[in-house]
Amino acid sequence: MPNEQLIKITTAGTISIPKDFRKFLELQKGDYVRITIEEDHLVVKKVVIS
Repeated sequence: MPNEQLIKITTAGTISIPKDFRKFLELQKGDYVRITIEEDHLVVKKVVIS
């Protein structure tokens, strides 16, 4: 799996997580992620809500 892809931010400020990244992280429609800032980059982590 590539660990880097170029993604364009939409006018609404949204981005799409590439399919191979979603598959690797087992993310599906309706799942939640937590986004944090670490120095100069964003970190996206899968969140399990029970």
